[in-house]
Amino acid sequence: MKDDSLPGRLKRYTNVTSALGALMARLFGERYFGFSIDAPQHAEDLKETLGHLKGPLMKIAQILATVPDMLPPEYATAFLELQSNAPPMGWPFVKRRMQTELGKDWRKHFLEFEPKAAAAASLGQVHRAIDFSGVHLACKLQYPEMGAAVEADLNELKFILKSFEVYNGALDTENLQIEIRDRLREELDYLLEAKHMKLFSEILKDFSFAAVPDVFDKSTTKRLLTMTWLEGEKLLDLVDAPQKLRNKVSTALFKVWYYPLYKYGVLHGDPHLGNYSWSPEDKLNLLDFGCVRFFKPSLVEGILDLYKSLQTNEEELAVHAYKTWGFAKVDKELIKVLNLWARFLYEPFLEDRVRPIDETYSGVRGRAVAGAVFEALRRKGGVKPPREFVFMDRAAVGLGSVFLRLRAQLNWHELFEELIQDFSKDTFKKRQKEALLKSGL
Repeated sequence: MKDDSLPGRLKRYTNVTSALGALMARLFGERYFGFSIDAPQHAEDLKETLGHLKGPLMKIAQILATVPDMLPPEYATAFLELQSNAPPMGWPFVKRRMQTELGKDWRKHFLEFEPKAAAAASLGQVHRAIDFSGVHLACKLQYPEMGAAVEADLNELKFILKSFEVYNGALDTENLQIEIRDRLREELDYLLEAKHMKLFSEILKDFSFAAVPDVFDKSTTKRLLTMTWLEGEKLLDLVDAPQKLRNKVSTALFKVWYYPLYKYGVLHGDPHLGNYSWSPEDKLNLLDFGCVRFFKPSLVEGILDLYKSLQTNEEELAVHAYKTWGFAKVDKELIKVLNLWARFLYEPFLEDRVRPIDETYSGVRGRAVAGAVFEALRRKGGVKPPREFVFMDRAAVGLGSVFLRLRAQLNWHELFEELIQDFSKDTFKKRQKEALLKSGL
């Protein structure tokens, strides 16, 4: 079975183009012909259309919503509400998919295999199974023709990004398109995700409060990932748990996300409530490793330089940091605008006290800051963010949203300083190289 067949791609092109064409044309109509549109309603219409299309395009919209200044505020708010709840494949489809991946005797890999999916998302679904030694497994099976769907939706992404670029003028979207394209194509490769899983297992091996699934290589292919099943409670079910437990979960999540970044240059690019669970043994289970990004030591050092510049108000250090990231034409005006957003993101780390991640508990202030930055960049004539900025910022916003939902009350400054106090580029390089070799990357 071809995963990226021409008929499949053409079918997806037709469905997506017919659904989005008229909606996106409204933006051009307002920009060039003076037609008036109701932006909030237009955003809701787009959200509803993307929700029905599901698949990769919905995931793309969720990514765009977390990139500051990419979308006008009403569109970002609407897209963040998109939920990945695709209907699962039925048993006849599952059997054919499993036979394609493991051969006609695929059932010999398992003592038991549950026909009904335990979970379904935008690119695939998960089935529970048991191997012949009694180990409980999770089998993540990719939907048919996902390669075709991704390529078709990536083609549509160019149109969407160009539409918003013309409409708002705040961002040059070329690097955003390239970065989203590369990361989304990687998410289709479950053999790569298996290596990511092994990498995180190596990085977090000394963290007694974290658990990463073991990969079952003999039952894993490019479109089927078989791993140990980690039992746990959904983080969404803990939002009303006692404060002490919510703080404990949030502390564990903070460490397992930031430690790989600042010690190894490895970023988990999709932190949200559905990618983690809390085990009966009080461990944070990490469940998904499709979106992982690697950074050079210099870029991580640039992130820390920006943090220090905000602590000391050193403008030259901020200029150096943004240039290290890859921002071009960094002047005082651009620094002032970018620091509005940077100060908002870093604020919890700058204050040495116990506090929530956002003291409004609503995300209202973040949207207001993003809106102010959006307008300032538009007046300035726009900016071209570097590729590395896309998922770094998306992940930070996503992680903050989880802490917001859990209503965590922590001293974020202490946690952050503990992680970065002994940063060394040489040690960082050595540590990163060793971990990549051990995981086969």
